[in-house]
Amino acid sequence: MWGFASPKRLREQGIVGMNKRNVYYIAQHNPRHLYPTVDDKLQTKDLCRGHNIDVPKLLGVCRIQQHVKELVEFLEPYNQFVIKPAKGSGGKGILVISGRDGDVFLKPSGQPVTHQELQRHVSNILSGLFSLGGKPDNALIEDMVQFTDDFNGFSYEGVPDIRVILFKGYPVMAMTRLSTHASDGKANLHQGAVGVGLSIKTGKAVSAVQYDAPIEKHPDTGRILTELEVPGWEQVLVLASRAYEVSGLGYLGVDVVLDRRHGPLLLELNARPGLAIQMANGAGLEPRLNWVVEQEKKEKGVVFSAEEKVTLAMAAFA
Repeated sequence: MWGFASPKRLREQGIVGMNKRNVYYIAQHNPRHLYPTVDDKLQTKDLCRGHNIDVPKLLGVCRIQQHVKELVEFLEPYNQFVIKPAKGSGGKGILVISGRDGDVFLKPSGQPVTHQELQRHVSNILSGLFSLGGKPDNALIEDMVQFTDDFNGFSYEGVPDIRVILFKGYPVMAMTRLSTHASDGKANLHQGAVGVGLSIKTGKAVSAVQYDAPIEKHPDTGRILTELEVPGWEQVLVLASRAYEVSGLGYLGVDVVLDRRHGPLLLELNARPGLAIQMANGAGLEPRLNWVVEQEKKEKGVVFSAEEKVTLAMAAFA
């Protein structure tokens, strides 16, 4: 969409670039001392549970190499689970297990994972192979989300998620990330997942991209992506907005998944959310961020609840 546009044209379209995101929105609105809460998924989970925000069930935590030796026995009751680094980023180090074939674990693609391979993967997580800065890490074992049937045909071999960008608690832009065969069942755009921009007003798809190029159909299922509509959209936005209240971060990315058993669940928080969401929406962030600034000036001193901020945002943005 903007692959060959000039800097002037991008500014006219209200596109927020990396420098402005880092220098203004992140540096000025995200206090550094709050980063550990969102950079560590275990701390995020504890924070959310302490404020009655629903998250995927935590089955266990591997903290030391001795735990790796006990993994096979620990996982015996479970056929489906997700292993992820507590301090990972960009989807790195996430291993999704969707079933078993005897003593062998199976990825959503059907690819087998032996006990030894699984133990090696967890050992690599503990050593910091996937963590920010390469520091020693913990491996979280979570219940695998059973995504709602509303996404049937829109995602392939994995669980889709919804990314909402918040500014001062107002949802300003959103997209859903749909897994593909190329992304190995992970909802990660850099690994080949599809990004579908979502209307803040309705939760309906507005446009879609894969590898930063516009697409109309899911590459594996052929489903027309603009037919997608997220159920319970307002509830999703309120859940995301509540994350601002508990994290204290002014510029925040919130990842939500829809579980058919438990409804919307908060998956992760991100203090440095990426900018590809603008590509997925075919629109720039800056006009919406400016709207929030003007809204706060207009209502100076008024404290709005998460529900009220969502109502205002849904009325203001397409």
